[in-house]
Parts: sequence; C-alpha cells; structure tokens
Amino acid sequence: MMDFLKRVTEWMLEREAELAKKCAIDIADVEKQIAKVEEKKAALEKECRENQAELEKILTRLKWIKAEELKCRTEENSRKGV
Repeated sequence: MMDFLKRVTEWMLEREAELAKKCAIDIADVEKQIAKVEEKKAALEKECRENQAELEKILTRLKWIKAEELKCRTEENSRKGV
C-alpha cells in the first residue's frame, strides 16, 4: 500500500512540476501543501525522538539487569571457589 502511495505522490509531484514550468499552477495550493508536509515532518520527528527516548530507557534497564546477573554469577563463583 505504501509503495502505491509513493508512486501516486511521485506522479502528482511530476505533474505539478510540469504545470509549474508552464506557469500554470496555483502558488497558494503549493504553499498549503508545503505547510502540510512541514507539519507532518515535524510530527514524525517528534514521534521519532519520543520513541528513541523510550527505547533508550528500555536499553538502559536491560543493561542494568544484565550487569546485576553478571554480578550474581561473579559472587556465586567466588563462593564456590571458582
């Protein structure tokens, strides 16, 4: 589905580029499209930052868990004389 949407978007952009070369495009429409894309881009960047921050928290916790397990193994081996 995304591939289809990409192709349709590409086709529309090519069509609008052709119209722009012929001075047959409404600049207000293009400005609205730019604003929408910039808004969507900002929202996606925010979502990406939030997701990365959440993944970083999870990664930190997992590394702490691993360190605790390794500490337990080291202590256990010390008690066993290994």
